[in-house]
Amino acid sequence: MAPATPATNSEKPTTRRTTTAKRSTAAKSTTTKTEPATTVGRAQEYAERAVLIPVGATLIVRDHVVTTVNDVLTSYSSTSKAQATLKRYERRGATARNRLERDIKRTRTRVERELRQRRRRLERTVKSLDRRRTRLTRDVEKRSEKVQKDVEKRVKDVVNTVSEAQEKVLGNA
Repeated sequence: MAPATPATNSEKPTTRRTTTAKRSTAAKSTTTKTEPATTVGRAQEYAERAVLIPVGATLIVRDHVVTTVNDVLTSYSSTSKAQATLKRYERRGATARNRLERDIKRTRTRVERELRQRRRRLERTVKSLDRRRTRLTRDVEKRSEKVQKDVEKRVKDVVNTVSEAQEKVLGNA
């Protein structure tokens, strides 16, 4: 192996720069479009574009249609290919149906479970409120009986006191 000389190393970057400069100059010259100098030239260019744009769009659409038709013909060119394709569609449909049925069943089960939970919670609440109402009714009845007895006792005491006072008044007279 020969040792690298300083002259070879210094030439390489220059060569790269020159090649890059040439490429960029070439790219500039191809991308630069000359504008028509006259009004007639501009009008001619617009007219040409007005014709070429729809033609190009039509050709692109035609290519897509041809590709699609060729794909369909390839898929259904023989009975076995058509049957295979139809079986694939059928399997896909069956898979989608089964998935939907599972989702529906899962949703139904979840809704039923939530409904049972809510019903139990409501029944517990109603039972609790019923017990509370029964307790409060008993308490009110007991208190009203006590109040009634207290009132009767006080009325009796008042009646006795009034009777005694009457007897004293009548007995003194």
